[in-house]
Amino acid sequence: MESLSHLKRLWVRVALCYTLLTLLSWPCAVTGKKKLYIGALFPMSGGWPGGQACLPAAQMALDLVNNRSDILPDYELELIYYDSMCDPGEATKLLYDLLYTEPIKIVLMPGCSSVSTLVAEAARMWNLIVFSYGSSSPALSNRQRFPTFFRTHPSATLHNPTRVRLFQKWKWTKIATIQQTTEVFTSTLDDLEQRVKEAGIEISVRQSFLTDPAVAVKNLKRQDARIIVGLFYETEARKVFCEVYKEKLFGKKYVWFLIGWYADNWFKIKDPAINCTVEQMTEAVEGHVTTEIVMLNPETVRGASNLTSQEFLAQLMSRLGGKNPEETGGFQEAPLAYDAVWALALALNKTVAPLRGKGRRLEDFNYNNKDITSEIYRALNTSSFEGVSGHVVFDAQGSRMAWTLIEQLQGGSYKKIGYYDSTKGNLSWYGNDKWIGAGPPADQTVVIEEFRFLSQKLFVSVSVFAGMGILLGIVCLTFNIYNSNVRYIQNSQPYLNNITAVGCVLALAAVFPLGIDGHHVHRSQFPVVCQFRLWLLGLGFSLAYGSMFTKIWWVHTVYTKKDEKKEKRKHLEPWKLYATVGVLLAIDVLSLMIWQIVDPLHITVEKFTKEAPKADLDVLIQPLLEHCSSEKMNTWLGVVYGYKGLLLLLGIFLAYETKSISTEKINDHRAVGMAIYNVAVLCMITAPVTMILSSQQDASFAFASLAIVFSVYITLVVLFVPKMRRLITRGEWQSEQQDTLKTGSSTNNNDEEKSRQLERENRELQKIIQEKEERVTELRNQLAERQALRSRRHTAPPPPSSQAEPPGYSPEGKLSRNHCHNSRLPLLYK
Repeated sequence: MESLSHLKRLWVRVALCYTLLTLLSWPCAVTGKKKLYIGALFPMSGGWPGGQACLPAAQMALDLVNNRSDILPDYELELIYYDSMCDPGEATKLLYDLLYTEPIKIVLMPGCSSVSTLVAEAARMWNLIVFSYGSSSPALSNRQRFPTFFRTHPSATLHNPTRVRLFQKWKWTKIATIQQTTEVFTSTLDDLEQRVKEAGIEISVRQSFLTDPAVAVKNLKRQDARIIVGLFYETEARKVFCEVYKEKLFGKKYVWFLIGWYADNWFKIKDPAINCTVEQMTEAVEGHVTTEIVMLNPETVRGASNLTSQEFLAQLMSRLGGKNPEETGGFQEAPLAYDAVWALALALNKTVAPLRGKGRRLEDFNYNNKDITSEIYRALNTSSFEGVSGHVVFDAQGSRMAWTLIEQLQGGSYKKIGYYDSTKGNLSWYGNDKWIGAGPPADQTVVIEEFRFLSQKLFVSVSVFAGMGILLGIVCLTFNIYNSNVRYIQNSQPYLNNITAVGCVLALAAVFPLGIDGHHVHRSQFPVVCQFRLWLLGLGFSLAYGSMFTKIWWVHTVYTKKDEKKEKRKHLEPWKLYATVGVLLAIDVLSLMIWQIVDPLHITVEKFTKEAPKADLDVLIQPLLEHCSSEKMNTWLGVVYGYKGLLLLLGIFLAYETKSISTEKINDHRAVGMAIYNVAVLCMITAPVTMILSSQQDASFAFASLAIVFSVYITLVVLFVPKMRRLITRGEWQSEQQDTLKTGSSTNNNDEEKSRQLERENRELQKIIQEKEERVTELRNQLAERQALRSRRHTAPPPPSSQAEPPGYSPEGKLSRNHCHNSRLPLLYK
C-alpha cells in the first residue's frame, strides 16, 4: 500500500510538472515562436556596477525586438543573467553555470573588461559569440586571442587619436603620463605611446602606481611635467588629485587629460581614503580636459529601434523608477547595452535566410556547431545601423567605431568643447575652451637659448695692445734688417732675430681670432676662425721661441765642451742655426697638418645650468658657449703641450747653464736666456689656467691673450731695445776698432773686453821679446868674432883690463831679458 501511494504521489508530481510546462510554453505555442537564449553577466556591484542601468536598457531592447514582426518573426530572445560583481573569479563560476545548465545559450554578454577577457578567451571552445556592452580594454582587440569577440563599447584606445589631435591643435610636443597598473590602462598607454611617436610627440615622463600615487605625482613635479595624461579609475582619481593639490601640480602651467566616464561630481564625493577637502579638490581639478566616447547620439535621429536618444533616456528613467542617474552605475553605458541587444537581434535576423539555404535553423545551434557561429560572426562583422548611441559599426577587431566627446571642467562643471570623428579625422570645435592663463600653457618650461659672448670692451682693449705689439715687432724687424751690416748686429745672428720678430708678430696676430666668436661671425664660418687660432699660435711659437731656443742651444753646445773648443769658437756655421729652426718649424707644421686632416677642428656648444629670470617664472635661460674642438681634442692637446713643455723646460735649463758664458759670435745670448725664462713661466702658468677657465669666456681670453702680449713685449724689448739704444747713443758710423774698444763699457761684454786687452798686451810683449832676442843674437855674433880674432893672435898680449865692453852689453840687460822671458811670458800665454 505504501508503494502504491508513493507511486500515486509520483504521478501527481509528473502531471503537475507537465501542466506547468504546458502553461509556460503556451504563449510560444500560440505565437509559434521559438526561444533563443542569451547568457549575460551584468555587474550589479563591485568595482564598476554598470549593470544597474545597463540591465534595464537591455530589457527595454528585448521587449521592443520581441514585439517587432520584421525582426526574428519566428523567434523570441530571452535573457538569462547573473551578477558577476565585475570579478573574474565569480565570473568563472557563473560561466560554468551558463554553459552546463539548460537551455543552450546562443550568445554570451559579459560586462567588465576583466570578465569579458575571461569569457571571450574561453568561449571559442564552445563556438560561442561573445558580445560585450561595457568592455573598453584594448587587450580585447586581438583576433588571435579572442576570435569571436564583439563590443558596442569602443576600445579605450579610441581616446588616443583624440588626444593626439588635441596635442597637435595646441602645439604640444612633450607630454607625461601617470597610470594605474591594470591591463586596460597599460595597453591603452602602449597604444598612445605608439601614436604620439608617429605624430612626433615625446612622452618625457611615464609614471605608474598600484594603490598610492604620492611618489608618482612627486616625480611628475620633479621632472617638470606640464601636459599630463591620467589613466586610472574614479576612486584612484580622487587620490591622485589630492596629491596634485599638495604638490601644487595644477594651475595655469598644467593641463590634465582624464577619462570622461567618471561621474560629473566625482571630485566632490567624500572619500575616506583622502585627506583633502572638497574645496581643495575643486581647485586642483579646475581646467582639466576629458575625452569620452560618445555613448548617446547628440543628434535627433530615429534609428533601428525607432527611438531618438532623448526618448530612450526618458523610457530608461521611467524604468529606473526615479533613481538619480549620477548615482546609478552604468547610466552612461546604458545606450551601449541597448544597442548591443539590437545589434545581436539584427545579426541573428540576417542569418535566418543563409541558414535556411543550408538546411539549418537558429534553434539547431549547439556548442559543437561551427556553421551557425560563422554565420552570426559574418552578420555582426558587417553590421551597420543607427542606434541611440550613434552609428553602430565594428572594425576588424570587433571594436565599435564611434565619435569622441571632448569636455573641459570650467567653474566646477563640465562643458562640451568639441567632438572628434576618428574614422574621418574630423574635429568639430566649439571654440569655448577656457584657460587659467592667457591661453593653452606650454608643454614644458620655455627655454630661451642665449649664447655667451666675449666682453667687447675686453676684446677691444687687448686688441689695441696686440696691435701696438705688432707695430713694435715691425719696427724691431725693420731696425734689425737695416742695421744688419753693423758688426755688433752681425754678432747677434740677425737672421735669427728677424725670425723671432716675425714669430712675435704672428703670435700677436693670433689674439684677434682668439677673441672672435658668434658675435662677429656666423656659425658656419667659425671653424675657419678655429683654424686661424691654431695655426697662428703654432707657427708664432715655433718661429719666436724656436729661434731663441736655437741660439741658446748652440751656445751651450759650442762653449761648454772642452775638446776642440778653440776651433768651434772660430768656426760657428750659421746654416746650422737656421737648420735647427727649420726642424722645429717642420715638426710643428707636420703635427698641425696631421691634426687637421685626421681630426679637424669644428664648433661645439657647451650648455650651462639653466637660469631663471626674475620677470617670468615659466621661462628659463639656457646659457650656451661656443668652443673650438675636435673628437679627440684632449689627446691632441696632450701631445702638443707635452712637446712644447719639454722645449720650454729644456730652454730654461740651457739658459741657466750658459748664463756665465761670454762669446762674441752670439753676443745677446744672455738677453735670449732672459726672454726664454719669461716665455716659459708665462706659458706654463697660462696653459693649465685657460683649460680650467675654458667655460668662462672672459677670464679664459684674458689669461691667454695677455700671456701672449706680455711674452711678446718682453721678448722684443729684451732682444732689440738694447741694440737700438747702443747704436743710437754711439752711432752706427763708428769704425770696427772703435766699436771694439767701446764694447768694454757694455755690462754684457766685460769678459770679452778683458780678453781683448790681454791679447793686445800679449802682442806688444811679443814684439819687445823679439827685438831683445835679435839684439842678443847680434851681440853673440860679435863675441864669437872677437874670440876668433884672439885665437889668431894668441901670441899677442891680452887686451887691457880697462877695455870697454862690447856696445850694448850689460849684465842688467841680460837679467832683464831673462826676467821678461821667464817671468812675464808664461803669464801672457797662460
